[in-house]
Amino acid sequence: MTNSNDPVGWHGTTILCVRRDSAVALAGDGQVSLGNTVVKGNARKVRRIGNGSVLAGFAGATADAFTLLERLEAKLERFPNQLERACVELAKDWRMDRYLRRLEAMLIVADKDHGYTLTGNGDVLEPADGIIAIGSGGNYALAAARALMTVPDLGAEDIARRAMKIAADICIYTNENLVVETL
Repeated sequence: MTNSNDPVGWHGTTILCVRRDSAVALAGDGQVSLGNTVVKGNARKVRRIGNGSVLAGFAGATADAFTLLERLEAKLERFPNQLERACVELAKDWRMDRYLRRLEAMLIVADKDHGYTLTGNGDVLEPADGIIAIGSGGNYALAAARALMTVPDLGAEDIARRAMKIAADICIYTNENLVVETL
């Protein structure tokens, strides 16, 4: 995620969620860059939350993303098995709370039934085609995943892995060190 307010110039995230049939895969690369230097190649930007029933990936400032993930987990505890409600409640807090409003991150969250992009603008967006991508290489991964959805025998995880490989080949802020979680 590129932050125009970040004078340091941190870059480097591609997060992709693919839903196909009854499976969902969430993939994230491991690269964190500072300017034109790779600072870390094995960051873990994808994880399970909500007692393992929800997949979450983030782009942006790590501490901000962890703050948001903690808040989302609290919402999931308050509204069990209601991912959409938890996301809407988090988005409302994020938009209205003076502290949260300054957080610079984006989230993708998915359960067995739904997937959403969450932003600090109050957005809770669910894609029509089951594919979500954020970060520096997000558009490359999104385009690749959409093209790969036309291949009949590929599952969600295969599509996510192949699309992330394509994104890594194009985006200098994305590497091939993937973490993939599936439901």
